[in-house]
Amino acid sequence: MGILNVTPDSFYAPSRKQSEESIRQRVDEITSGGATFIDVGAYSTRPGAELISAEEEMSRLRFALPIIREANVKNLILSVDTFRGDVARMCVEEYGVDIINDISGGEFDPTLFPTLSRLHVPYVLSHIKGDIHTMHQETTYSNIVREMFFYFSTKIKMLHDLGVCDIILDPGFGFSKLYYHNYEVMGHLQDFKEFQLPILVGISRKSMITKLLHIPTEETLNATTALNAIALTKGADIIRVHDVQQANEAVTLYHFTNLGKFR
Repeated sequence: MGILNVTPDSFYAPSRKQSEESIRQRVDEITSGGATFIDVGAYSTRPGAELISAEEEMSRLRFALPIIREANVKNLILSVDTFRGDVARMCVEEYGVDIINDISGGEFDPTLFPTLSRLHVPYVLSHIKGDIHTMHQETTYSNIVREMFFYFSTKIKMLHDLGVCDIILDPGFGFSKLYYHNYEVMGHLQDFKEFQLPILVGISRKSMITKLLHIPTEETLNATTALNAIALTKGADIIRVHDVQQANEAVTLYHFTNLGKFR
């Protein structure tokens, strides 16, 4: 899953694409790099990011989505990263978006889950604690894996009760977790296969890497690729990345080595 941010303030500066030409170039990078999905974000949720209105988020997406649709000649699966019900509805009904990718688990907007029940598209359910203002401070756990299991069990039941059954789990690396919590969750990633749902992992160039290795974000490609490979061995079905070609090479090597694709 290749990341395309139509924001001025996402944490990794090279991912920010706001002009028509830069969006087209990024779509070409994602498609030529071998991705299956394009994930479009119009609202940065990094620590300290500006809070924007639903109208501004929709305006950014209304500009970008037609460009992406036209440039996406391989018709990759189109995902939008939003936590708002009205934004999700617009994206699906007006632009035919295939997946809603929500960092909040339905916590930031109570209209999202009921909206999903009417849209009938796959939904990425992420683990998080707190709200839009406190999510990066809510980092206390007695047993993080156990708490995440309870969280996912509760949210999945809520969604099933609304008729939403096409769910992808995202452990929420980097959200409501200190850097070492992320590695504990990665170490137990295979346990989440118990839910019998696809697992999405998004660790690309995140601070869990910079804080452990004491390197700047610009130097995290090698470590990101290594962690993506570890995630694949532990059951990840989708890896969400900035650097698509390198991630696709890791996927190819994993499949060739582990899934019997030999001469």
